[in-house]
Amino acid sequence: MNEEPDFANSYADADRAGAYAMLEFANTYYLAYRDLPAILAEHVTGTRALDFGCGTGRSTRLLRKLGFTVTGVDVSEDMLRIARGTDPSGDYRLVPDDNFGELDTGAFDLVLSAFTFDNIPGAIKVRIFCDLGKLLRPNGTLVTIVSAPEIYTHEWASFTTRDFPENASARSGDVVRIIVTDHHDDRPVEDILWTDESYWSVYKEADLEAIQVLKPLAKGDEPYAWVNETKIAPWVIYVLRRTV
Repeated sequence: MNEEPDFANSYADADRAGAYAMLEFANTYYLAYRDLPAILAEHVTGTRALDFGCGTGRSTRLLRKLGFTVTGVDVSEDMLRIARGTDPSGDYRLVPDDNFGELDTGAFDLVLSAFTFDNIPGAIKVRIFCDLGKLLRPNGTLVTIVSAPEIYTHEWASFTTRDFPENASARSGDVVRIIVTDHHDDRPVEDILWTDESYWSVYKEADLEAIQVLKPLAKGDEPYAWVNETKIAPWVIYVLRRTV
């Protein structure tokens, strides 16, 4: 695995936060969220949830609609400012450097992370997964949605990578670039490629095991202009439990 690249979080930016706030559960993003209600109904007992990397609150508000009492946390004050403005009654908290010290250990039935680990360097992934696991109750569930490596080498309803052919030769741990086409900010986002094999290694080191893995595909009858989504999965959803 490569050494950690020089990397800055693309979302630590007020303009980017404003653009991100405009995203809905549509196009390629629809596939990331479509199966969540069924996944949570099957695997989660209890209603206390943490939305790690909540951003502007899109997934936090979804969890609340599904009946959860939710705390959303993020490292970006710009994102949280929009989340609180959009959802004044929500519980949104800043966690500088992903420090969860102000959250109660063993308090959550569910931890959800939607796309957050796409932007976190590998060495830090293990530490954060360990810390998130400690926030779970003994039978708690951690659900993480991540970008499949293929998302960086194909075209999609919500993304383009045609300007970044170098993504095709990237290895796990390398920086890759992608442009979101569902909002007005056409600057490339820098993510860190992380393979399925690399995630398994992280989970083992963090004392987590996967009880379900999903790679959602479009069925073809949805009201979206699919590009590759019916034959290549852009996302991977891992449903995790603690092993200790």
